[in-house]
Amino acid sequence: MAVIACEFTSRRALADGRAFGAVGPYEQLDGTAHFAVDPTSPLNRGITDLHLAPRDDNGLVRFAADVRILTPVDSQHGNHRLLFDVPNRGNRLGLWMFNHAPRPAVPSAPLEPGNGFLMRQGYTVVWCGWQHDVPAIDGLMRIRVPEARSADGPISGKILVRFQPSASSQVQLLSDRLHRPYLATNLHDPDATLLVREADDAPPQVIPRGQWSFAKLEDGKIVPDASHIYMASGFVAGKLYQVVYTTTGAPVIGLGLLTTRDIIAFLRYGTAQEGNPCAGGVQHAYTFGASQSGRYLRQFLYLGLNEDEQERLVFDGLLVHIAGGKRGGDFNQRFGQPSSTLKPSMSDLFPFTDTAQTDPETGRTDGLLERLTARQKLPKIFFTNSSTEYWRGDASLSHTDVEGRRDVPPSASVRIYHYAGTQHGSGTLPLTDTSPIDGSRGQHLFNCVDYTPLLRAALVRLDRWVTAQEAPPPSRHPCLADGTAVPPEQTAAMFTAISGVQFPAHLPRVVRLDFGSEAEAGLATVLPPRVGQAYPHFVPAVDADGNERSGIRLPDISVPLATYTGWNGRHPEMGAPEQIMGLMGATLPFAPTQIEREASGDPRLSIEERYKSKADYLDRVTKAAQALVAEGYLLGDDVQTVLEQASHRYDLLSRQVQASQAVGG
Repeated sequence: MAVIACEFTSRRALADGRAFGAVGPYEQLDGTAHFAVDPTSPLNRGITDLHLAPRDDNGLVRFAADVRILTPVDSQHGNHRLLFDVPNRGNRLGLWMFNHAPRPAVPSAPLEPGNGFLMRQGYTVVWCGWQHDVPAIDGLMRIRVPEARSADGPISGKILVRFQPSASSQVQLLSDRLHRPYLATNLHDPDATLLVREADDAPPQVIPRGQWSFAKLEDGKIVPDASHIYMASGFVAGKLYQVVYTTTGAPVIGLGLLTTRDIIAFLRYGTAQEGNPCAGGVQHAYTFGASQSGRYLRQFLYLGLNEDEQERLVFDGLLVHIAGGKRGGDFNQRFGQPSSTLKPSMSDLFPFTDTAQTDPETGRTDGLLERLTARQKLPKIFFTNSSTEYWRGDASLSHTDVEGRRDVPPSASVRIYHYAGTQHGSGTLPLTDTSPIDGSRGQHLFNCVDYTPLLRAALVRLDRWVTAQEAPPPSRHPCLADGTAVPPEQTAAMFTAISGVQFPAHLPRVVRLDFGSEAEAGLATVLPPRVGQAYPHFVPAVDADGNERSGIRLPDISVPLATYTGWNGRHPEMGAPEQIMGLMGATLPFAPTQIEREASGDPRLSIEERYKSKADYLDRVTKAAQALVAEGYLLGDDVQTVLEQASHRYDLLSRQVQASQAVGG
């Protein structure tokens, strides 16, 4: 067993002992899991630099990670299922996504169970740190890993750091989102380079070495510093920068992929004598990962890690959310930066589909599930995406061939679901164009469609697939065969017909990248990478309202009050307004009345012209929601939730309609 100890330093009641239906109260356990893995095991060979990590007297590599468990106080009242929520940059997202719990103001805040969905179901919910570079902030979950060493000592090598400032500044930390930076080995390195682009598809320009330095400002003075870069003329908001330099010290960050495998194997198969708090209580194990954590799970699958060192199955099912066609290449790379989302990145490397195909440009043949298929350790898998992943250029690659000529059907153990008209993170009200997290702004109001009811249904259907062999509803996503997957430019005329909407001049694309001959081993020897041909890029086709025709269409889309997109332009004050804003979609409301529609020249019918009254609108919403329940994409318990949200949106977007109806009455 790779978990050699699990030390819990805190045990407390969840939500002051609140009872969750028949399951009863929950308790929260916090502590540290200690691991020791065999670097010679064939099942560990995919972990970059593991063979260079220091070993203990038994020849094992040791590391440790934070762990948190929520479990019923009376385990017999639980459902004997475990749900592992992969932390996202050290944060826990599962309760927000499934329980509609508020996102905590600080990571150390007490857990809020929200509507208690997972608890009422009886799940044991588990988190374990896997990312080495999360900031030292109380409450964030992290892993502590050893550094790889060569015969000559610590390892040095080239690293590429990317950043796109949202406000002009003279200083930039050499990391993403305040995470642990890789330090510059030589502050005066003449070979270090700084490149700048106007957009991803624009040619780079080299900024002369004499115009920038490894330094920061302290009290207005320039101070040499290995963790920052300084430029007197300033980094311009919206422009894309890449700095390549030499760093020393290579933590074995791929061990973070083993924490998930081994903590779940321990909780599933370990005994009480071994310190397992869930001993004998876990019959089935599932995992959920969203965004960065979803990419983590795609990498987990690609490396064939769904079996432990004893060749026992780890997960019965995976719910991989908003990962698109990306993998976590940066999660198993020497000098990897797991939090970075800018290009170029090893996260964009072939393969993209779960079944094997050949890339004619490179001659490579591979598929996401090839290793697990060969070893017969395939779990059931849902790949779910918002519209944003299509507009950023990679989601369609998960179900079309790399030549863009045909659809690639998923394997029998996979379903692919597109949540039509949604943005990366589930939408919320009130309507705003400014992020409360980082202050970034869009050209339009953010997308407010809440897709979390679809996630709850997905988890229930995944469980039924595993435990009762009840097949889930069919995959639903844009397809080339029926014309619902189209080049993004094909939608431009529909969007630009709406007053105030500008179609992005620069659309993200996934291109073939050559990081050198050792890239598959996690070693980037060519930086920046050589750029090859772009892969085909398809997005969902839209109807006359600009709403998407394919995918799972919530009533927001099938009974609309607005056009809902998976993309939004960057606000001019952030720079680069011709580019798409990362991760955000848009809400483009219909005119409340016919008079206002005609005055603005809006080609979309007004709310007044679509619905006789609020009651008429809500009746149509109810029928649309019930149809989704019948198809298996929505839970009956969530129909009322969808109806309440629709009522709120109608009140918000049609005030003038209501006023005119009141006068007419």
